[in-house]
Amino acid sequence: MALIVQKYGGTSVASVDRIKSIAEKIITFRDQGDDVVVVVSAMSGETNRLTALAHDMMSQPTPRELDVLLSTGEQVTIALLSMALENRGYGARSYTGTQVRILTDSAHNKARIKEIDGTQIHAQLEQGRVVIVAGFQGVDALGNITTLGRGGSDTTAVALAAALQADECQIYTDVKGVYTTDPRVVEGARLLFSITFEEMLEMASLGAKVLQIRAVEFAGKYKVPLRVLSSFEEGPGTLITLEENTDMEDPAIAGIAFERDEAKLTVSGVPDIPGIAYKVIGPVSEDGIEVDVIVQNVGEDGSNDITFTVKRAESDRARAILDRIATALKAREVSQDNKICKVSLVGVGMRSHAGIASKMFKALADENINIQIITTSEIKISVVIEEKYLELAVRALHSAFELGDPENGAGSSSA
Repeated sequence: MALIVQKYGGTSVASVDRIKSIAEKIITFRDQGDDVVVVVSAMSGETNRLTALAHDMMSQPTPRELDVLLSTGEQVTIALLSMALENRGYGARSYTGTQVRILTDSAHNKARIKEIDGTQIHAQLEQGRVVIVAGFQGVDALGNITTLGRGGSDTTAVALAAALQADECQIYTDVKGVYTTDPRVVEGARLLFSITFEEMLEMASLGAKVLQIRAVEFAGKYKVPLRVLSSFEEGPGTLITLEENTDMEDPAIAGIAFERDEAKLTVSGVPDIPGIAYKVIGPVSEDGIEVDVIVQNVGEDGSNDITFTVKRAESDRARAILDRIATALKAREVSQDNKICKVSLVGVGMRSHAGIASKMFKALADENINIQIITTSEIKISVVIEEKYLELAVRALHSAFELGDPENGAGSSSA
């Protein structure tokens, strides 16, 4: 017998039929003697519908009231799933974040979990019931409903698994697990049997959409075994683990992540003086804009060019800030490029394999793809390139590092 925490996202519970199908999957685990705690999202599209209703009332909805509204989406799903299980003769109890007492801070729309009281959940499990908890939500010390922001249901599941000391946390999605890269871009992308928390954290932060960063951070911090599986197809999925495979014959690269939603801003000709980087980046960050890659170059005339990337949706706002301070900075020019993307190689094997960077650069050069910016960490190399070359670059790198499934001949061509 094991204690399993399962999470099902919006597409997995998008209709009554799918909820019934999820109930059958849960029953399989109960029949083999496992205790099961289930975390569910709102039905697909429901959170967007509720958000639109809020904006029909107010252009800027009050954060507290928005949380009260959005939390109702998951409440529908937990009740329906509980009914589906009860109808099949399996005891089940549904709970909102408030009822379970998932205690958070008071940062509405982006709350952080502080603690979870597992007493009630354990009591229900001891009576043989499946416990179903609303994801994405909690309650603050004053009794206000809070929501956890993007990826909140994943975070709820991992936090519950940590609090309950579960044997495994299973995240069910609409894909079979974590792939070497997006299968929609590379047909021969290979499903990974396992990946380290470090690698998954980098992949998630660099554009891979399978798991949210907060959930991976939480799982790594509390050493929660985490598995990504498909709601629609049987299979082992991908295990995310602390253990690094030390087999030197294994690939140095776990996968390729990419981010289309990028824009590049350059402030040219600023003085080469202490603190100039802060004077450029500081006002942008203080306006709540997240800055990603930063490069600073000293020109022949002794002036500086500072280039950085931001999310494309925030690029115009960042440009306006730079235009406003350009004169004070004594900048020669401010420029903006919204047609770039970021492609990244990720793998803990980089620590023990030489030549990864040169191999990456050669693969891109062979396809006549110009690299605009390079940034590295211990287990990651990222390059900024023109967006029109994104898919070609990913396919070329997937082939060069032989990441595909040999049985399918994947990775044999970069075209």
